[in-house]
Parts: sequence; C-alpha cells; structure tokens
Amino acid sequence: MTQDYILARLLSNNAQWAEDVEKSEPGFLAEHSESQSPKVLWIGCADSRVPESVVTASKPGDIFVHRNIANQFHPTDDSALSVLTYAVEHVGVQHVILVGHTNCGGAAACAKAAQAPSAAPPASPLERWLAPLTELAKNTEGDLTALVEANVRVQVDNLVQSDVIRGAWAKGKDVQVHGWVYELETGKLRDLGLSVGKQGAH
Repeated sequence: MTQDYILARLLSNNAQWAEDVEKSEPGFLAEHSESQSPKVLWIGCADSRVPESVVTASKPGDIFVHRNIANQFHPTDDSALSVLTYAVEHVGVQHVILVGHTNCGGAAACAKAAQAPSAAPPASPLERWLAPLTELAKNTEGDLTALVEANVRVQVDNLVQSDVIRGAWAKGKDVQVHGWVYELETGKLRDLGLSVGKQGAH
C-alpha cells in the first residue's frame, strides 16, 4: 500500500530531526533514553496550535505533558489524575502549569451552548467532557478570552484541591501550581498570577 504523503512527511521530518540532534548534541538522545527528570508538568489543550515544547523552545525531557479538550482537570478524571500522580510522586516535578489559550474551540462551543435553551443532558463524550465548562460559561461575563481565563482559574483550583497536590504539600514538597494563557495571535504565554504553593498563593 502506498504510504500517505502526510505520514511520509512526518517520518521523513523525524529522521532529519534525529540526525540534526545527534550532530548538534552527540549522545543526547541515547543519554535521555535511560530516564527522565522534568521539573514541569504542562496540562494544556489538545489544540494543534499549542505544542508546548515548540512554544517554550524546550528539549525532549524538559516537560511532562497531559493535554485534552479545553485543558480540563476534572477531579474524577483518572487519566489526568494518573498523570499528576506520576509526575509529582515519581518524576518529581516542581511546577504544574495549567495552560489555556485564546480562541479555544472548546470554550467557544461551551459559550454557544450556554446561550441555548435548556436541552437534554449531554449525550456524547465531548458534550459530557465539556459540561462543567458549559456551566461555567453560563456564569461568566465578557468575551471568549474572559471565559478562557475563568476556565484556567477553575482548573488551577481543581488541581490545588486534589489529593495528589495536598498530599505532596503534607510531605513537605513545595510543588507549585500555576495558571497561564497562550496567545495564539502573538505566540506568547501570559502568566495570570494564580500561582499557589504549600505556603499558599504567591
């Protein structure tokens, strides 16, 4: 079967990237294949325009990552909780950064749904996933960016209230939780000043 051009390009680009890395930093990939010790866990949106390693000019091994639709951290989501647990308890990250972004399609869909007449309970996986954000949209004034920022604040609070973060603080680990927004229009990250550590907000 003939290989799709899109997939062929990905494989070709990867081969070139690996070759370039080995030339510029001989042994880097082999060395990092043994273990990882990133200091940051990035919880962001699955949007293709927000690749965390690219926008922060980071290298493999710098950032532990969890991404989903509209950068949610649901308190009952085992996927997110397992990533947080592994990052904090086993990898030893020092910073957990919840990152939203402007022009978020998930947030826009929730803002639209919030204006619609009450309907049946969410039925699809996507609707169920975004239900908390839709509820937040009903109580958030302002434009889409205001909702994006409000969403980040809620998810930061969810993280801070999690047993994983509370447990880390109880053990003396000063894991810090932060809330940022990535601006698609400028390519820049904006700190919302929501940082919380074991000593409280700072």
